[in-house]
Amino acid sequence: MQGAWAASAGIPPRAFWKPLLAAALTAALSACASMIPPSGPGQPSPPTPAPPPPPNALSLGARPGLAIESLALDDADATTAITAFRQSCPRLIVRTDKSGLTLPAEWRPACDAAKAWTGHDPQAFIRENFETVQVGDGTAFATGYFEPEIAGSRTRLPGYDVPVYALPPDLVRARPGDAQPQPDGKMPLGRYDADGRFVPYYTRSEIAAGALAGRGLELAWAADPAEFFFLQVQGSGRLRAPDGSVMRLGYAGQNGLPYVGIGSVMRDRGLIGSGPGQYPGSMQGIVQFLHEHPDQGRELMNLNTSFVFFLESQTDGPVGALNVPIHARSSVAVDPLFVPLGAPVWLGLDRKDASGLWVAQDTGGAIKGANRFDTFWGAGADARLTAGGMSGRGQALLLLPRGTLARRGLL
Repeated sequence: MQGAWAASAGIPPRAFWKPLLAAALTAALSACASMIPPSGPGQPSPPTPAPPPPPNALSLGARPGLAIESLALDDADATTAITAFRQSCPRLIVRTDKSGLTLPAEWRPACDAAKAWTGHDPQAFIRENFETVQVGDGTAFATGYFEPEIAGSRTRLPGYDVPVYALPPDLVRARPGDAQPQPDGKMPLGRYDADGRFVPYYTRSEIAAGALAGRGLELAWAADPAEFFFLQVQGSGRLRAPDGSVMRLGYAGQNGLPYVGIGSVMRDRGLIGSGPGQYPGSMQGIVQFLHEHPDQGRELMNLNTSFVFFLESQTDGPVGALNVPIHARSSVAVDPLFVPLGAPVWLGLDRKDASGLWVAQDTGGAIKGANRFDTFWGAGADARLTAGGMSGRGQALLLLPRGTLARRGLL
């Protein structure tokens, strides 16, 4: 899934310290000069310090949440969550949890119980196998996404002029030493230019201007640039050809450049609101603006330098970041630094339709930070309407194997 909707501390003046600081620094540097190893021809360069580990749920802080009995679950909600959890288990018990909250083996008892579960008393299953954990202050914000279906064609036809690109072979991670590592320790994505220098990959505007044209990367062609833009935001979708055939697109990768939510830009420019000439902040309202103002809309879309590449998917439905199929009103995209992928999540929001149990099975470029969620609503007109207008706020709890907090020393 690719995306969705949606102070520095002051230091008192210390001018009167400057003479003292200057003298102290001069003395300190003189004393230390002989301790600094020389660097130059024939001398080894000092090692580059490793980047600090990124913040995660463990470093942010976790504590016991509400008792499961108080969450007002119903059997249908619990059954759906257990089914999705069971589907996630083969990956969950071997995958490293970047949140720092769990170890793979700690999920095995709950996964074994889910495999043996006969469907009897789903609420008891949840109570017996999980405990609730609040990350940070637990204040949640949830948006929605869906699997869009837009007009497209495998071959270029009149009116189908927007290329759908496969992952380019020159989109690579920098070799160590050619760029600074990212906060998570990975080398950044980009490309090597004709001189062998590592540079950022082409932006959305450069790709739209033809940076990838003629390289045989066109998987298909879309009819509407605004609809294709939001298919990229969703991260997967379907193209329906004029003959009625359907091509399913899966997420293959991204150009490594920052995601910019154009809804926020439009709001900052006064284009979104309820006043005269303004547009609703839903996906539908934004698409309407892009259609009615094509030049301004093109400029807005190009502000989102992130560009998503696709592959033709042979599955019957979209597959999430956990590499298992995702399901409507069951799967939720999360930031894996703060939620273990595969874990059940309880959302208590001001949107009743999005409240209840979900299972973390996907990620998204715009889904970053603690207690940030993107709920999946499936495909079709109803899913598009719900996901496009989804904005829910409230509280979030993770459901982790019983004893997790005690094992991490957080009780």
